[in-house]
Amino acid sequence: MNRTHRHALHNHTILLLLIFYLPIQLIDINIYLVFFSYGSVQPSQPFVCLLWWFVDNGCYVLGLVLMAWLAIERHIFIFHDRWVSNRRGRFLFHYLPLIILVTYILLFYLIVVFILPCENNYLYTVPICGGSPCYESYGILGMWEFILHTTTPILLEGIASIALVLRVQIQKRRLRQSNQWRKQRRMIIQLLLISSLNIGINIPCSMLLIAHLCGVPQDYGAEAILYFYFLEYFVIFLFPFISLSQFPDLRKTMKEKIMGVVRRRLHHTAIVTHTRRDIPMNRVA
Repeated sequence: MNRTHRHALHNHTILLLLIFYLPIQLIDINIYLVFFSYGSVQPSQPFVCLLWWFVDNGCYVLGLVLMAWLAIERHIFIFHDRWVSNRRGRFLFHYLPLIILVTYILLFYLIVVFILPCENNYLYTVPICGGSPCYESYGILGMWEFILHTTTPILLEGIASIALVLRVQIQKRRLRQSNQWRKQRRMIIQLLLISSLNIGINIPCSMLLIAHLCGVPQDYGAEAILYFYFLEYFVIFLFPFISLSQFPDLRKTMKEKIMGVVRRRLHHTAIVTHTRRDIPMNRVA
């Protein structure tokens, strides 16, 4: 991604998502692999569990919140671009919301995971050390997290994405300026691809959890929830490819680099093979 792409306002939320999904790939996934290899959390220390909870909950929730803001922000860039046409507008409607969202989520999980005065139960032989930090049953924090951090962002993202498509179609028919909308097409397609992936995986799990809160037995859909928990990692794995697929020059650069590496390896393999053929084999007496 070149300097122009990095400085474009509509790419800043994408870059933040890539940054905060990185700890999940580097820490969360690696601890999982070590757990499945040894059959327990290694090293079996409380700090490892606390770090695992912070990354698994905090970074993933921050991703959900940023995706919801990404859907809302597209409305500003497409229909209210004058709001971000000057320095004050860019700060109020672009930078300030990002600063507030990132600071709030990181501070919330730093406090509830590492500082909150409650006793955690560390289960080193269970994935994510049991996956139940004590803050989830501390007052209303568990319900606050589920409603405000998980369910609300997914619903907002879905509503904002559908509303964006409808607004674009209505405005296209009203103004009949197809050239203007072609310039925004990449942002719209990018948002729809990201939202479809995120909502398609997270909505079923959220609906099952809401059903449990409404009185449905906990055993109902328990196995399905486990599958959805693991499917959520595909949002993180596929997000870079979906978000970067809308940059033709970046695709071209990556393709050239990959093809260059393949050509060098093929050339190296051909040289090694040719050299081995020229070396005489000593016969064993």
